[in-house]
Amino acid sequence: MESNGTRNHPADCDVTVQLSDCGRQDARAVFETLDRVFTGCDMPTPGPEQAHDREPTVWMATFDSSARREERPGPPQLSTEVTALLTGDHQAVAEVEKALGGLFEVRSATSVSGEHEKEARLQLASRYVTH
Repeated sequence: MESNGTRNHPADCDVTVQLSDCGRQDARAVFETLDRVFTGCDMPTPGPEQAHDREPTVWMATFDSSARREERPGPPQLSTEVTALLTGDHQAVAEVEKALGGLFEVRSATSVSGEHEKEARLQLASRYVTH
């Protein structure tokens, strides 16, 4: 099992999360919420929006699926549906996919499995809590 050079954990626990079809605020909402569930290994913090800035087409962060936190965040609000592409070890992707399913409404999910890696594409929307 390889180790990530900058962290002291197995590299097969890392899941890369790529978000598309969303703006800065929605990317921030998804990443900050995931960071409350898992330790972010490489998580850029989208800065404040500037009128002249162009939005990236893909937002990306990496999370350590083996480092679950005790915090149980509430479901964040999204302004639109967000496409999330998860890539990593089969078990690691399953952990992050399960966490996202508990935080967001997953409107569609597809996955492709290889010998050592799994890729899952999820369509996320806000989960509305009824009391």
